[in-house]
Amino acid sequence: MARARLIDLTRSLRRAGRIATGIDRVEHAYLGRFLSDTEPVFGIVRTPFGYLLLDRAGLEAVRDRLDGLVPWGGVSLMSRLAPGRDEIALRAESDARQLAIARVSRRGLRRMLRAHLDGAVDYFNVGHSDLTDRVLDAVDGIGGAIHVMIHDVIPLEHPEYQRKGAARRFEKKLRRVGARAHRIIYNSADTRSRAERHLESWGRVPDGIVAHLGTITLQADATALPVGLPPRGPYFVTVGTIEPRKNHAFLLDLWDDWGQDAPPLLICGSRGWNNEEVFARLDALPPDGAVRELPGLDDAGLAALIEKSSGVLFPSVAEGFGLPPVEALSLGARVLCNDLNVFREILGKNPVYVDVSDPKMWKNTLMRWANEPPDAPEEHRYSGSTWDDHFKTVLSLM
Repeated sequence: MARARLIDLTRSLRRAGRIATGIDRVEHAYLGRFLSDTEPVFGIVRTPFGYLLLDRAGLEAVRDRLDGLVPWGGVSLMSRLAPGRDEIALRAESDARQLAIARVSRRGLRRMLRAHLDGAVDYFNVGHSDLTDRVLDAVDGIGGAIHVMIHDVIPLEHPEYQRKGAARRFEKKLRRVGARAHRIIYNSADTRSRAERHLESWGRVPDGIVAHLGTITLQADATALPVGLPPRGPYFVTVGTIEPRKNHAFLLDLWDDWGQDAPPLLICGSRGWNNEEVFARLDALPPDGAVRELPGLDDAGLAALIEKSSGVLFPSVAEGFGLPPVEALSLGARVLCNDLNVFREILGKNPVYVDVSDPKMWKNTLMRWANEPPDAPEEHRYSGSTWDDHFKTVLSLM
């Protein structure tokens, strides 16, 4: 009998309706792959009241809603009883509750899993969410195997960039994973080496594998852009949540130094956390200035900006993988990024690497690119790992 797969979709439902982050894309890719395979598949979702269990039909219905093929329904009374979340998240939870084949209070999780799954089950948690003792105990208690993806250990290495208490919460999660996981899936060798240093210092180091994330070339559609975009003439783009480690302050300093002759810099990403100084600088930008903040772009519009840009910029001080530069390269764009080990592992010789300790070299590179049109994308289009490559590694070694 084929082993069943149990995927945790707590993150996907909680973030329904938002612009997808890299981790969101990974969870969605796992959902899609498991639904395309013939092995039995189930999904688990944690809610404020307990847990939901979905079968294949329920997961297909959830995927259709996440993909925008089917609208989310209304908000149930039960979801209204736990406020503090946005409307789409409440609607997503309400639909998942209706689609579930079982639902229980927090204490009933193991009983629910045992009733619907035997011990031949592989639990996949790839979203850094729901890594609680209760969930791991329940899966372990029915004889299941626990597979966890670790995307980075940035909260431990750069606690100064985190929300208050986030570093401690992450440490507790990673300690649980170290103690309980049967296998850890790492998105890069760099992430693995960093994570295993911490795990070794705490005791147990679970078996691990490195499987680079898959890349899907985004389909550009300029009609998805706001009026006036893309700009005429040279312009630069940076992509990512506006959080401290992404180092938007570095780019703002460069553009301040560049002065009135600076080409447009388009900052594409939602505002994150713990970054009030940068937020204040963005709020103070003149409406007709060179720097423009563009939150909420969909993939098609973002791809259209990237394709026509003079270059895409990534001055991050820490990354676990870096899907945005991979996607930018796959669209044929020039990429300038900080000289990080993980970027060199994933991107090879394709970008231009300049350490952020050398802003003069960054500016010189940008000035040269602004005056040199990029080659036709087809001449240097990059092809990263595919999701088939990723799953060939992950699933063949189970």
